[in-house]
Amino acid sequence: MNQLEISPADFRKLVAEVSEFAASYLETLDSMPTFPSTSGEETADVFAEKMPEEGIGMNALAALHDVTRLSRRQNARFFGYVLGSGEPVAAAADLLASVVNQNVTAWRSGPAAVTIERTVVGWLAEAIGCSGFQGSLTGGGSPANLVGLAMAREAKLSSNEHGVSANRRGIVYASEEAHMSIPKSVALLGLGREKLRLIACDASFRMITAELESAIQRDVKGGYVPIAIVANAGTVNTGAIDPLEEIARIARSNNMWMHVDGAYGALAAITDREKFTGLELADSLSLDPHKWLYQPLDCGCLLYRDPAAARKAFSHTGDYAKTLNEDPVEGFAFFEESMELSRRFRALKLWLSLRYHGLAAFRAAIENDLAHAQRLASAVESDSRLELMAPVGLSAVCFRVSGREADSELNEMNAAILRRTILRGNVYLSNATLRGAFCLRACFVNHRTTDTDVDRIIPEVLAAAADCGFKVE
Repeated sequence: MNQLEISPADFRKLVAEVSEFAASYLETLDSMPTFPSTSGEETADVFAEKMPEEGIGMNALAALHDVTRLSRRQNARFFGYVLGSGEPVAAAADLLASVVNQNVTAWRSGPAAVTIERTVVGWLAEAIGCSGFQGSLTGGGSPANLVGLAMAREAKLSSNEHGVSANRRGIVYASEEAHMSIPKSVALLGLGREKLRLIACDASFRMITAELESAIQRDVKGGYVPIAIVANAGTVNTGAIDPLEEIARIARSNNMWMHVDGAYGALAAITDREKFTGLELADSLSLDPHKWLYQPLDCGCLLYRDPAAARKAFSHTGDYAKTLNEDPVEGFAFFEESMELSRRFRALKLWLSLRYHGLAAFRAAIENDLAHAQRLASAVESDSRLELMAPVGLSAVCFRVSGREADSELNEMNAAILRRTILRGNVYLSNATLRGAFCLRACFVNHRTTDTDVDRIIPEVLAAAADCGFKVE
């Protein structure tokens, strides 16, 4: 037998042990510290073995304990970043996706897998009020934003025909709260980061459209070509939603592409369409089921209004990959509408998860997250020792320990408090800097979180302050 083959009996035994290990991990997850007690040196030492020349079979599973022991835990008290909680049904589906091992590149390569992905994409579009949009699943919001802006460049500059000479004139606009993937995308597309105009925000961290219009007018007078506006449907720092309808009007009146970065927030439209009015006016839209549909990494998505725009940007197929079938289903190829050729079966976990639980269960979980954010915000506002640093439009809460110190001292103090809070291991927070102020940030995209977990945040922060020797009054 081939040395890499194992018998069905051995595979069942292997999967059974991994499954039991995973179930035990989930069973004890909420009792674990949010961050492991370890250091970079210790972690490196644990995994510093040489590649084995001879295998050790089932004994290899013993090291899985170190993997979980030295991992950050996505339990009910993890409030860092915008990272979903890894819904277990979807995790189980990931095993089958790996076993079936489909290359979801064209219908002929994976009929069921391609059909399921196209179905799931349609479900997502309909759920957020963008019925009729098409698209594909991606590794996350960053590649989705890149692909969306590549479509914008080709639609408005035709760079495939004119090359860098056209790129030199193209301008992209985004708010000063734009995600870091936006300047990266502008650079990777050959426009140059200096061709990204960052537009000022108001007190609620929403793009000021009057500033946007002025910037466009200046660039037109300067001989540039405004090609795209990136609107936020949930900024990563505060969850702010830009005025989508007004931005769409500006884009249309200037023959520009409107891309919405909804990687964090757009899926909250499942619960509140009115908050996202104008989302359906986008030309392209990124969203992340591995955030607010609680899917295991990775599972991002790009939706777009016009598949022809995607094909204009990405249809460049070698003879070895050409699809000879002209049937609209059997001839479909994701590689004609995206930058990936080899693509994993991301859709299986989302498809199974949605069918197992139903959309209503996800809607309720998102509503709980929104309520948890308001609960924390109210608690912060009622505590004189704390200061709420931004409006809470979605589920991100930015606050800090206040005091009479100068701003620079408050920044240092809160940074120290955050470090200590994480080391204590009882809650995990991240940080944001808002107009020069260092903030503690709790983001709720976690189906495991309860009111009790939310109520632990402030006591932990104040205990961390005391540990650091700060007198908070």
